[in-house]
Amino acid sequence: MKKLYISLVVMLACTLATAQTVRKIEVESKVETTSEVTIKGKRVPYKATAGTQPVWDDKGEPIASLFYTYYERTDITDKTTRPLVISFNGGPGSASIWMHLAYTGPVILKIDDEGYPVQPHGVKSNPNSILDVADIVYVDPVNTGYSRIVKEDTPRSTFFGINSDIKYLADWVNTFVTRQNRWSSPKYLIGESYGTTRVAGLVSQLQNSHWMYFNGVILVSPTDMGIDREGPVKMANYWPYYAATAWYHKALPAELQAKDLDEILAIVEPMAVNEILPAMVKGGNLSESEREAIATKMAYYSGLKKEAILNYNLMVPTSYFWKELLRERDGMTIGRLDSRYKGFDRMEGGERYDFDPALTSWNHAFAPAFNYYAKNVLKYNTDLTYNLFGPVNPWDRSNETTGYDLGTAMRQNPYLHLMVQSGYFDGGTDYFNAKYSTWHIDPNGKMKDRIFFKGYRSGHMMYLRAEDLVTSNEDIRQFIQKSSVAPGQPAQYK
Repeated sequence: MKKLYISLVVMLACTLATAQTVRKIEVESKVETTSEVTIKGKRVPYKATAGTQPVWDDKGEPIASLFYTYYERTDITDKTTRPLVISFNGGPGSASIWMHLAYTGPVILKIDDEGYPVQPHGVKSNPNSILDVADIVYVDPVNTGYSRIVKEDTPRSTFFGINSDIKYLADWVNTFVTRQNRWSSPKYLIGESYGTTRVAGLVSQLQNSHWMYFNGVILVSPTDMGIDREGPVKMANYWPYYAATAWYHKALPAELQAKDLDEILAIVEPMAVNEILPAMVKGGNLSESEREAIATKMAYYSGLKKEAILNYNLMVPTSYFWKELLRERDGMTIGRLDSRYKGFDRMEGGERYDFDPALTSWNHAFAPAFNYYAKNVLKYNTDLTYNLFGPVNPWDRSNETTGYDLGTAMRQNPYLHLMVQSGYFDGGTDYFNAKYSTWHIDPNGKMKDRIFFKGYRSGHMMYLRAEDLVTSNEDIRQFIQKSSVAPGQPAQYK
């Protein structure tokens, strides 16, 4: 009996040791597969590499390992002119899954044409992928996706903060580009949501500390990126989004609903800057007649009651808007990240919703699809949990200057172009505040020919809507082509 007991203990110990080994990320690994996709009617063969690459400390010791997925077109022999797109998502604790499996990659998840999940979960070819014009690598920062810290005594501040995140990721990108022999390639950074903060800082860090120069930065649903706008400016900038969302839900007066969205925005955008902002700035110095007049106009274009606008001293928070817009009509709330989505709370009363119905719908679609794709298509086997949202707190948000740094990098590098992509119904990173950011990235207007804004009739992840998936990828494709330079063309201002 004693021998049997000892044997069981040994077996259990071995099993636990094996489990612990498997559950640890491999510092260096890669699995390669080949496939093909038809894009714009043409066959595009490619190699997919799913693997891990280390982050090192100052002594050259691995302290973390990042999971990445790298897609290379295999019928291209000259990589010196082949663009490379380096892709990040946001959070800041979010994996790269969103743009990887729904936007620019060769494979996307199965959803309906408006972005809602369907069963059975799975993936399909993406005929709109940008892989025809550029190779793409999707990177998961520390504690997102399968990426993990491997040296446990490493201070969390090494990774989890605006500037530390930029610093270690710049070093990681430098290593990746060197290993893949892509220094000669035109290079692009694309980031979504907090990923825009990340890539705005990265392009500056890579340019000034690693001497790596880029042709373009693409900001998808950008954050404020440290550009000053608090108070009346930020609140006034929300009103074009309010008008767009109210139009979508048919909450505007009949004569406005009869207009196209573009017509509505052409009215409300200048109104936000020239009428709503000055009224908010005046605050208590606003006369009663002025207050009544502007509140009436704001109500007319937002679907909100004038009394509610007055109760908030004109500065209606987004949280109230999401709860209030449809409250009396059908007791429904609307989504933060995509206000086309509707949900309902435990109680119809209150000042804010219980949850974001857009985000909960997306989580439902993405997690099963990626876990299937990683194991069955990429052939990447691990017992690690793929963190859609990983533990990255506390996150140091101090000393953020990424938006201004991006502007400086563009002034230093005549090759560098910028494109912003925003959904009109995104209430988390609204489109008009994104436009405002471009005005202050280029405050003297001398780079207008290198800055482009594209708007879409969807939300934060505009590419989830089938119609916008086509358009937004084509916009990236054209942006890459426009920002390409002829061989021998000097980087100089004339």
